[in-house]
Amino acid sequence: MYRDQLTWLKQWAERKTHKPLVIRGARQVGKSTLVSLFAEQEGYDLVLLNFERNPEYMDAFNQSDPVSIVNTLSLLLGRSIEPGKSLLFLDEVQVKPEILGVLRYFYEEMPALHVIAAGSLLDFEMVAPTFSMPVGRISYLHMGPMNFTEFLRALGDDNLADYVSSWQIEQAIPPAVHSKLMLRLRQNMAVGGMPEAVAAFTESENYKLCEEVKQDLLGTFSDDFAKYAKQNDYTLIRQAFRKTPAIIGRKVKYSEINSDKKAADVARVLDQLCLARVITKVLRCAANGLPLSAEENDKFFKLLFLDTGLVSTLLNLSYQALEEEDLLQVNAGALAEQWVGQALLNSLDSHEQPFLHYWAREQRSSAAEVDYIIAGMSRVIPVEVKAGKSGSLKSLHVFLKEKDSNFAVRFNADKPSLMHASHQLPDQSVKDYDLLSLPLYMAGECRRLLQAL
Repeated sequence: MYRDQLTWLKQWAERKTHKPLVIRGARQVGKSTLVSLFAEQEGYDLVLLNFERNPEYMDAFNQSDPVSIVNTLSLLLGRSIEPGKSLLFLDEVQVKPEILGVLRYFYEEMPALHVIAAGSLLDFEMVAPTFSMPVGRISYLHMGPMNFTEFLRALGDDNLADYVSSWQIEQAIPPAVHSKLMLRLRQNMAVGGMPEAVAAFTESENYKLCEEVKQDLLGTFSDDFAKYAKQNDYTLIRQAFRKTPAIIGRKVKYSEINSDKKAADVARVLDQLCLARVITKVLRCAANGLPLSAEENDKFFKLLFLDTGLVSTLLNLSYQALEEEDLLQVNAGALAEQWVGQALLNSLDSHEQPFLHYWAREQRSSAAEVDYIIAGMSRVIPVEVKAGKSGSLKSLHVFLKEKDSNFAVRFNADKPSLMHASHQLPDQSVKDYDLLSLPLYMAGECRRLLQAL
């Protein structure tokens, strides 16, 4: 199945001074398949070393000379490894993370050889490495589940995918096209973007078979808990994993996950799930200017799960429910907020560490919260996931007044529009602003569209 990262990989491979590449992402998002597909499409001789299946290859990296390493591997494999022609793929590198430290020598002494490393739970090894990381001598590619246009292509809707990825704000979307895209959106919310689940759906269009695949995937993640949780954390991390989908869109209160455990214990297991890339923290920020990270407050955060389809499964939401109900009302709007957040994360440049922020003001008489805050048009852009018209966007109006901002984005189920709005605030003053209203299925295109304004 096509992945957008193929374009990024081609650009990386064509650079004169390409660094060894490390692909980071959760289990089962398609890292290994991406590399195999890339080698096939670009004509590289793929040299795959899977350190879980063949641990004997690890000994070749107990030296710092890349020429000696390549010669040793050639003897073990019985094949040549040629810079410029071969792609050396080090899979499941978390088995021996020290190999990452050796990659610096490939960059310095054998830069013509294309080297890619990947592995499950790799972030655990990188957060506090016991070896010297080759800072500045390796590149990173961050990978998540399939996005909406990739989902469309998997279903054979290449024309729809091209339409979405090239659509411009001044274009009117025909009603029939909008209806078809909303149908695919509902299917995507139910199926999700995990490649195995998407493959099961495209082959049979059988939601029951797709649910079986997702249950297997959830079981795989649960099996991983024993690998990175301390013995007394296993039950707690399982609880956090299961309860996260139910608290999406709300500021996390540790007591909602487990009221009997210390806050520090709950915080620790949430950090472990973040390292596993199963969840992502959406940090609160003051949003006074760019960069947003300069004013983030990691004491207050919301959570996003890895994949909307897995969320639907954990919440026991059937496709029929998504088909019959207003998407913005399903699970009090949390599923739509998850979908938009996931799309915003996936739309970041592949080399960027995924991050996302929200804004809130907690005052007894005038509390307000904006779902997401992103950078766009060289300024701070508030983003809301709402069903109502501009007059119902109370928190958004509070933000626009407080930050003296005049532009906002709203996602809903309607066709797109860019309009000038005026709203009378409680103090009788009038706030004028421009509102870009986009259908939910355009969430992954939001950053691109803002750049064009």
